Amino acid sequence: MNANPILLQKKYARIIDKFAKSQGITLADAMDIFYKSDLYLIMKDGISDMHCMSDEYLVEELEDEIKEKGMEK
Repeated sequence: MNANPILLQKKYARIIDKFAKSQGITLADAMDIFYKSDLYLIMKDGISDMHCMSDEYLVEELEDEIKEKGMEK
């Protein structure tokens, strides 16, 4: 299922903002990490309706991904 592109962009912005705050990093750094993540690719491609998950859940998924990849600050 594909989400409305405008709503998806707003979802990305909320995830990036919450992620930056949770990690204590700049929005620019958070954006860089998010747009290079597998989570972004899954959401962008509409795989498994990840865009339907809560922002908090998706931030946790992103945090788990960067830990697994060793990209922590």
